[in-house]
Amino acid sequence: MPDAAKAEPIETAAPKPAPKKKPAATKRPPAPQLIVRPLARKAKPKKRHWGLVSAFIVVVLVPIGTTWWYLNERAAAQYASTVAFTVRSEDISSPGDLLGGLAPALGGGGSSDTDILYEFIRSQSLVERIDNQLDLRSFYAPPYDSDPIFAFAKDGTIEDLTTYWQRMVRISYDSSSGLMELRVLAFSPEQARTIADAIFDHSTAMINDLSAIAREDATRYAREDLDLAVERLKQAREALTAFRISSEIVDPNADIQGQMGLLNLLQAQQVEALIEFDLLSNSTRESDPRLIQAQSRIDVIEERVREERRKFGVGRGEDESYAQTIAEFERLAVDREFAEQAYAAALANFDAARAEANRQSRYLAAYIAPTLAQRSEFPNRPLTIGVVGLFAFLTWAIAALAYYALRDRR
Repeated sequence: MPDAAKAEPIETAAPKPAPKKKPAATKRPPAPQLIVRPLARKAKPKKRHWGLVSAFIVVVLVPIGTTWWYLNERAAAQYASTVAFTVRSEDISSPGDLLGGLAPALGGGGSSDTDILYEFIRSQSLVERIDNQLDLRSFYAPPYDSDPIFAFAKDGTIEDLTTYWQRMVRISYDSSSGLMELRVLAFSPEQARTIADAIFDHSTAMINDLSAIAREDATRYAREDLDLAVERLKQAREALTAFRISSEIVDPNADIQGQMGLLNLLQAQQVEALIEFDLLSNSTRESDPRLIQAQSRIDVIEERVREERRKFGVGRGEDESYAQTIAEFERLAVDREFAEQAYAAALANFDAARAEANRQSRYLAAYIAPTLAQRSEFPNRPLTIGVVGLFAFLTWAIAALAYYALRDRR
């Protein structure tokens, strides 16, 4: 067959090399199988779990929701008025106080005026005064029907009003500096400022009363000494006046000087008369009438001298000597002079005590006048809700822990 003869010879494929055999791996013994059993069964909610959830809702969520609803729907808006003041004293140091000023530092003192003022603002006395002045019950009672928690009942007693007052009037007091700041709450801005003004006025009056009492105590003993000195001076002058009336002597010194002048004059005349009598005796006879007249003149002068000298031994009265009269007058004069000196000293002490008391007078100085609020800041809703939520959660958590502690002990 020609076609078959012409056909190309068929190439046979070369044989492929046989693959190399891998070395057989060494066989390991099978690992032992560990069977892990579950430690606990799958948790499923139980009655106690639902109880805790229910308690959380009742103890925590319900109070928070109730508080939020009450604060936003029922609570009345409260406005604050701020007033701040301090007690000032016009105590100007003097050179004499350099050593005396150490006394307050070395010895303990009593309560300061600011401490007294702090207690006075919280006291029932101030509440009663302002209630009589402004009718606080009408200020704090109107929203009571819709807000029984933050409002005040009109039929409350003065003790109830005092307790409510301490809630509505909040005091910030720094005892080291003596600064006091008040925040007065009310249901309208005008009422809050009115109450703040009343508190400041009554506090000022109380400080003025304390200052007046302090001045009275400081000057009381000086005034008593002055009154005693005045009474002694009055008695001494009255006694001296009565003595002058009874003895008919206005000034014994002047009376003595007059008596001594008269006696000296008589003695001088007596000497002249004696000289004249001696001259006549040498030049005339004893029967000369001039000699007799000169002797008579001498006798009269001598009698007058004796009479004047007797006046120094016998007083105006029959049983009282003139020396005793002078001694009594001098005693009364000394008493009057001593009374006058004591009166002058007591008057000077009283003036000094009064000046010192006035120098240490105290007054109330306000560095923040009562303000007028423009918006309500109270009650503080976020803070109140947060406090209620915190205490509610703590109550629920403590109760849950106590329950599980008792359950585990069974």
